[in-house]
Amino acid sequence: MTVGICTLGCKVNMYESEYITGLFQDRGYTIQSFDDVCDIYVINTCAVTNTSDLKSQKMIRRAIRQNQDACIVAMGCFVQANQDYHEQGLDIVLGNKDKSRIVDLVEEYFKNRQQIRDFYQDFDQEFEDMAITRFEGRTRAFVKIQDGCENFCSYCIIPYVRGKCRSKKVEVALREIQDLVQNGYQEVVLTGIHTGNYGVDRNVTFADLLKEIVKISGLKRLRISSIEITELTDEVLEIIASSPVIVDHLHIPLQAGSDPILRLMNRKYDLAYFEKKLQVIVGFPSESEELFQQTLSTVRRFAFSKIHVFPYSLRSGTKAETLPMQVDPIEKKERAKKLLNVSKELEIEYFKKFLNKEVEVLVERVKDGYSYGHTGNYLAVKIKGEHPVHEMCSAWIEEIEYPYCVAEVKDQVPISS
Repeated sequence: MTVGICTLGCKVNMYESEYITGLFQDRGYTIQSFDDVCDIYVINTCAVTNTSDLKSQKMIRRAIRQNQDACIVAMGCFVQANQDYHEQGLDIVLGNKDKSRIVDLVEEYFKNRQQIRDFYQDFDQEFEDMAITRFEGRTRAFVKIQDGCENFCSYCIIPYVRGKCRSKKVEVALREIQDLVQNGYQEVVLTGIHTGNYGVDRNVTFADLLKEIVKISGLKRLRISSIEITELTDEVLEIIASSPVIVDHLHIPLQAGSDPILRLMNRKYDLAYFEKKLQVIVGFPSESEELFQQTLSTVRRFAFSKIHVFPYSLRSGTKAETLPMQVDPIEKKERAKKLLNVSKELEIEYFKKFLNKEVEVLVERVKDGYSYGHTGNYLAVKIKGEHPVHEMCSAWIEEIEYPYCVAEVKDQVPISS
């Protein structure tokens, strides 16, 4: 039987989808494109914004239209947040628990032809162990080390759909990364819902885990998908600074550039914490034009290398839903546009710092006579000539062709893997 899988949202969802892909393959199922007519469709949904909700529903309906006789599975955050969601033709509705049982549930459905709905109703869940040995079609592999969040930011639904913080055992995480390195992956990305809070339930710290990972033989790059500024402890920073394996690039969510809005968001810091690049939400309730201008000033002062910008999305059931002075949607889009323009300016200035310098690029794809990839500090690089995919390549940056740095390999000799 054939399976089509659609993944929406974050790197955790991408990891989980890769894991269930392996589960189906191990049972003899054939993985096909989600666009094909398949016997089984799996939609790994997202609920981080209203747009995510709508896209999740759209992909569920699309699968039903493609083959009304197929087994249609919807799992993940959207259905966990909307447990009363019903769609004619939806056969299995699975929240954020028991994803490791998905093949068993599908086979149970085909046996009985009765709809299955499976949710957890409390936050006291154990970490659901998953492990992958490959990440099809990708140069870098993600490893999920943590799940859940207890920050309860006022705008966010995720703590309500992912539950309490829980962590993968250190030895299990190390074994998974070792297997991936042995299978040829030179870069591993640590990911979770609240990655930097790893170990809070196991009497270990994120720093403890990092210390062990950087010892793994053959691992060229270790990247942290996202980490809160409050979790960049002196110990974590010391490990990052001292290890050549951990890349010199961090994604640290800022969320707003003014202290009054940060307080309304129930963030755990103020602007004094910040000196790096990051993720900013515009149009949060009570964000006046004056406060937005303060955000623009903040990001210029911090000289971020890149900013991810999101217009605030009202989520039912969050504290932010009840806040006064909700910003007009048109104004939110205009503010996002202005902030993105500033981001482009800052990114180009950052690129210029690497002109006429040698960098190491992990080649990810080859197209039309160029090789494309990223450096450790996440510069997007376009290299003249075709070079081996999944290999490290040493190149000189010669010019800026936004959104790429254009580079050339002087000696045409790739770095040994």
